[in-house]
Amino acid sequence: MAKQVEISTVADGLKACLIETFESVMGIYLDKGTSLFETLAEISAEQASQPMGNCATIAAHVEHVTYYLQVIEDRMFNRDLSYVKWDTIWETISTVSGDEWDTIQANLKTTYERVKGHFDNAESWDGDHELSCVFGMIIHSAHHLGEIRQMMCHLK
Repeated sequence: MAKQVEISTVADGLKACLIETFESVMGIYLDKGTSLFETLAEISAEQASQPMGNCATIAAHVEHVTYYLQVIEDRMFNRDLSYVKWDTIWETISTVSGDEWDTIQANLKTTYERVKGHFDNAESWDGDHELSCVFGMIIHSAHHLGEIRQMMCHLK
């Protein structure tokens, strides 16, 4: 018979990946000092506002990660998704002031902390729906972290 793994054990492992992506590297898959919040701490509003050719700005990427987390959190709990308009951020976020940049980062942290809290209630998850949402949160956020880090190479 196949071995069963408690959902809380799975959630703990996924939470560690989420923390590594956003907060602090534990050696799972990132290099030391390269989590999203550590990376953003090195970026000024001016740098966050610089487009790379025809591509979006770092500010737009960060705003998108916040929006993505909110949407997938709503999907995870089967909430209404009729509000979703993926293109809006890419079309509207470009140059940001220092205060706007601070707000964008603060909104990301608030959203992240709320989402991270769901891992502590994993015993109420029904199964694959929640897990697919959580995997998506981690993978998609890590993708944008990589995009931002590549953009930083061109800024320095």
